[in-house]
Amino acid sequence: MNEVPTGILFLSLALLILLSAFFSSSETAMMAVNRYRIKTRADRGNRSAKLVLRLLTEPDRLLGTILFGNNVANIAASTLATVIGLRLFGDVGLAYAPLVLVFVVLIFAEVAPKTLAALYPEAIAFPASWILLGLQHVLSPAVWLVKFFSNGLLRLLRIKVSQQNDALSNEELRAAVAESGGLLDTSHQTMLMRILDMEKVTVEDVMVPRAEMEAIDLEDEWEEVVEQLATSHHTRVPVFSGSLDNIIGIAHIRKMFYLSQMGEFNKQTMLGMIREPYFIPENTSITHALTNLQDRRRRFGIVVDEYGDIKGLVTLELILEEVVGEFTSIAPALDDDIDLEPDGSYLVRGSTNLRDLNRKLNWSLPSGNAKTINGLITEQLEAIPEAATCFKLDNYVIEIVQTRDTSVRVARITKLS
Repeated sequence: MNEVPTGILFLSLALLILLSAFFSSSETAMMAVNRYRIKTRADRGNRSAKLVLRLLTEPDRLLGTILFGNNVANIAASTLATVIGLRLFGDVGLAYAPLVLVFVVLIFAEVAPKTLAALYPEAIAFPASWILLGLQHVLSPAVWLVKFFSNGLLRLLRIKVSQQNDALSNEELRAAVAESGGLLDTSHQTMLMRILDMEKVTVEDVMVPRAEMEAIDLEDEWEEVVEQLATSHHTRVPVFSGSLDNIIGIAHIRKMFYLSQMGEFNKQTMLGMIREPYFIPENTSITHALTNLQDRRRRFGIVVDEYGDIKGLVTLELILEEVVGEFTSIAPALDDDIDLEPDGSYLVRGSTNLRDLNRKLNWSLPSGNAKTINGLITEQLEAIPEAATCFKLDNYVIEIVQTRDTSVRVARITKLS
């Protein structure tokens, strides 16, 4: 070592620090890459991305290679720094060399390279993967030995050594979509969020309530039945006899109205064309309801509670609107149930769905238990209120404008600034 020129020793020390910087940046970059983005690029034929994925399938072997190389470089650099210190400063150099080397390694071989790799992981990981793959083969025996002892130590500590499950949970997917920023169109981002929320939404949340169902009563006069068929805005409607709880089936309006125009339509013909109803429990998620309706080739189902009583009906269109939004828009983005007043308050019908109201006005009225404005008011007051009753709920002032029998018909809601 004494015969080696000092300049060569400095050059060797610089190369070792660069080698240490390479291993440090490679470690951070390989651990920081977005595996889903890398997988997408690999599927498109990017060879570097394929190598990165290949290396990441065995993280313990990859880390063993990186850390082995990094430690060899740092130890060799420490030895060279000691030799240079002795040559330049004598015995005092033994004290100076470690201090200077720690500062140099910390800046140039650790903090700076790792910060750069964290900012641009793919730019570092792609070229580094080719070198690391070669080193894995060259250092295979040493890496295997390190891996054997490290995994053995983990097992002694009762830590199970197995490949990590990279599958994202529902909440992690929501966070990924929310943080996508400009990568996704706002409408697509909203749609993806709604899809992720589908499992939490039940048919009770989106159904047409019993009081608003349009249905045909076979006990009505035949002329009234035909008139209802002619004026109905729906393609299919439930048919019952006497009571809505006694649903017989589902009528296809267009087919029946066509026969009535041809003069070949009567009650017997109608009964022969009615399709058996499909019933859905009220707590069924709209995800399962959609799947079941598709499997049975149905357009809608009758929603029943735990006692088997009719609560309403749900259609494919109502379920799909939970994902894509409403198919029709009514200016100014409201509807007949919600009226904007000059003072900034809103007149809202008691039957208005809370989730729809929150979505249309970007509000956050509690919708955990109650499904409608009437339900929310009676839940909060624990009584049927009289007109002119007013109360504050979180950041909203609710005033009962009109009641009818046992329910709130119209309420005025003002959001406080």
